[in-house]
Amino acid sequence: MQKTKYLITAILVSYLAFVGFSCGSTELTSAKLYIQQKNYPKAIEVLKKEVAKNPKSDEGYYLLGVIYGEQENYDEMLDAFNKSLEASKVYEKDINSQKKYYWANNFNKGVSYFQKANKTSAEDSSKVFYDKSIEAFETAVKIAPDSVDSYKNLAFVYLASGQNDKAVPHLKKVIEKTKSEDAYRFLGEIYYNKGKELVSTDEKEAMKYFDMTISLLEEAKQLYPANTDILQILSNAYISSHRADMAIDKFKEGIEKDPKNKYYRYNYGVLLLGKNDFAAAEEQFKKAIEIDPEYKNAIYNLGVTYVKWGAMLSKKEDENTDVKTGYKEKYKAALPYLEKVLTYNDKDATLWELLGKVYAILGMNDKATEAFNKADSLK
Repeated sequence: MQKTKYLITAILVSYLAFVGFSCGSTELTSAKLYIQQKNYPKAIEVLKKEVAKNPKSDEGYYLLGVIYGEQENYDEMLDAFNKSLEASKVYEKDINSQKKYYWANNFNKGVSYFQKANKTSAEDSSKVFYDKSIEAFETAVKIAPDSVDSYKNLAFVYLASGQNDKAVPHLKKVIEKTKSEDAYRFLGEIYYNKGKELVSTDEKEAMKYFDMTISLLEEAKQLYPANTDILQILSNAYISSHRADMAIDKFKEGIEKDPKNKYYRYNYGVLLLGKNDFAAAEEQFKKAIEIDPEYKNAIYNLGVTYVKWGAMLSKKEDENTDVKTGYKEKYKAALPYLEKVLTYNDKDATLWELLGKVYAILGMNDKATEAFNKADSLK
């Protein structure tokens, strides 16, 4: 605040030194004297009289705006500046300079408060800092409504503080202006989660949110076909709205257009796996791994495909002992893929437990014991 006062004082002094007191109305002359004396309440009083008498007083409104800015009364500042510009463009350059200054000042405050909120562990203090950050970014948006960074940061503060609904209009604005990948993802996630929250109490409203998710992320998919989060949320929205077949068709269509897109292959495989179409899922995961031999998600899900396939075949044998399905071959096929996933992360208790079950089914008892012990140690 002290820095702002020094700046405004310098602006006013230099302005007064330039224009002098040789012309203008009595109110303007008085206002300049009050400003020089830093008696801003009296300056405002006479400037209000000036603009009441002369609604086209570009200078009167300009000076009002400058003083309101110093007082951090930004709504009044913007109103005064707008009225000055409506009267003439004489002070346009000065007004734009001051808007830039106050925008930067509030933007930096927003960043500072956001960082403080993230660093503090006290919930009450964190909320105070988030609220101050929101207020600063909201002001920055008012001052410079064309600044994408203001909307983006404001949306992220709302998200970080758990106020997802309030982030929505700002994420929409960022998408409108920049088609931001992150904005699509966050907004799609908000819509999808809202649908999931409502599905048990208001299915009609839930479906509306799933439709919004699909509409938004189908657009995003065309722009960012490699974003796995966007593709995953989109797939989930189709499934949650009972349109898994439509999702399958969409991803199949995507693969036909772009057969080297490992993300389309992977998501298509996940959808097929969800329908227990194991052979088709196997094909897609293998294709994804051919494109990228280190694609961890595809490697893991190929292993899971074989495990589920083996379990289904085993159940068939249990139901009809005369049928020999060779289910153990599917479990054997799963092993190299599940073991490879361990090379990426050997701290996953769930993976060790799954491996233990596969080892046990295949009669590899020592390995099974070792895997189960490892799983227990990580829980």
